[in-house]
Formats: sequence, structure tokens, C-alpha cells
Amino acid sequence: MLTAALPFPDIGPEIFSIEIGTVTLALRWYALAYIVGLLMGWRLCVAAVRRAAFWPASGPPLSPHQIENLLTWIIIGVVVGGRLGFVLVYQPEYYLANPLEILKVWQGGMSFHGGFAGVAVAGLAYCMRQHASILGTADLLALATPPGLFLGRLANFINNELWGRPADLPWAVIFPGEAAQTCPGIEGLCARHPSQLYEALLEGLLLGALLLVLAWRRGWLRRPGAITGAFLVGYGLARSFVELFRQPDAQFVTASNPTGYALQFGDWGLTMGQTLSLPMVAVGIGLLWLSFRQSRREQTA
Repeated sequence: MLTAALPFPDIGPEIFSIEIGTVTLALRWYALAYIVGLLMGWRLCVAAVRRAAFWPASGPPLSPHQIENLLTWIIIGVVVGGRLGFVLVYQPEYYLANPLEILKVWQGGMSFHGGFAGVAVAGLAYCMRQHASILGTADLLALATPPGLFLGRLANFINNELWGRPADLPWAVIFPGEAAQTCPGIEGLCARHPSQLYEALLEGLLLGALLLVLAWRRGWLRRPGAITGAFLVGYGLARSFVELFRQPDAQFVTASNPTGYALQFGDWGLTMGQTLSLPMVAVGIGLLWLSFRQSRREQTA
């Protein structure tokens, strides 16, 4: 029985819309989150490369002008990778039957892991073209990512998507829509964990603050790969933890798998988010080990 919950705020996915003849132009919170997140990340990168003391003796991997050029590559990587990741991993059957829906990115439906892969490919291609340090550039991109994650998760909340599991907590939210308000075994309205906000706080604010301290105060940018490793470990652990409170992906929920595990081993399993995030933790630990080992070698040389 529901004893405490918060109502969903009176806010829609559109900030405003303008009708021009038969065409309606709208600015959505989801699009604004991407735009502002990318701009904030760009400014963070520029601020970092302008501080020569942050970097090894060889200097920062890119110039401010090169970062401006890289931004275009990153935008393409985020949008294409994020959308294809969502389409191929989470809802392939639906989009195979409705291919034109793939283009409607403004309606939501982006995968972080797909966007991460798209940015990795775009960043690697740019570094190879510019003969820039791959690990140094990766550190810049890792430092720039949390603001976009924070804003993107807030947009997920406003879009009423990716809500959490049923909960009877003072901060649980009654999301609009029949699907969100109907929970098996619960009569009446169903409140849920605001898992989007959990992710915004952990993946955005907390992880972003940690990376800034490591870069600005602890000198980790002088160890190529260290900031990237910290980001991978931090994001992977935060995402895997929040998956415990997030509603299972509907396409994985069956009569034999009511928990919605993407990988199931008897009564235990991993959600798709955990399946994709835990390898990031392993790679991040490996990068941290290599980065600090190389740093110790240089100090003793």
C-alpha cells in the first residue's frame, strides 16, 4: 500500500514551441541538455589545456583551436553512436519494423554506452589525423563528460522515461502514464524510484566533482590515462549500482525472467546496463594500473 510519494512535477518535455504555418518547431529539454552539456564539456577542455602545469613535460594533447574542431567530431559520435546503441541493443525489433523512427532522436532513446563508443571512435580518428596523444585526449573527454551526463539524466526524468522500480519511500515519485502507475501486486497508484535523478547525482555531480579534484588538485592529468581510468571505474560502478533501483528493460522481461536480466545464471543475473558497465570498470582499473606504473618508472628513471 502506498503511504508516501511525491507527485511528478508539472513540466513537459518541450520548453516552448512555435507554429509556422503547418510546421511546429519546438525546443525540448532533451535537446537542450545535449547542447549545454557539450558546450560545458568544451569549455572545461579549453580551460584544462590552457594550464600548462596540469600536463606532462610534452604539454597538453590538443590546442584550444583543435578542441573546437574536435567538438564537431564528438557531436557526430554522440548522436550517431548513442542512437544506434539504443536501437541495436534495447529495441532492435521495434526499429526494424519502424525504421523511420530511428531518426527521431528528439523523442529520446539514446544509449550512453553507444554514445561512449561513438565518441571513442570519433576521438581516436581525430587523434590519428592530428597526430595527437590518444590517452591525453581521452583524459580531456573523460573530464568533459559528467556535465552532459548530469543534464541528460535530468532530461530523462522530465521526459518520463527510464523510471525506477516500485518503491514506498518519501522521495518516490508517481510518474504519469498508465504503464508507470501500474505495478504488479500493487493496488492503486504506484510510486517509483526516481532512478534518473540517482544517476544524475552519481554519474554527473559526484563523478564530475571527483574528476575535477583529481585533475585540478591532484595532478592526474600529468599521468596519461589516469583520468580516463577513474571515469570508467566511477561510471561503471555508479551505473551498476543504480541498475538495482531501475525498472528492468521491458524487452528482457518474460515469464521465465521476470527480473529482466540480460544475462541470467540461475536466480542471479545482470541487467543490460550492468552487462555493459562492468567491462568498463575492468578497463578502467587496467588503465589506472598502467598509468601509475608508467609514472613510477619515469620518476625512478
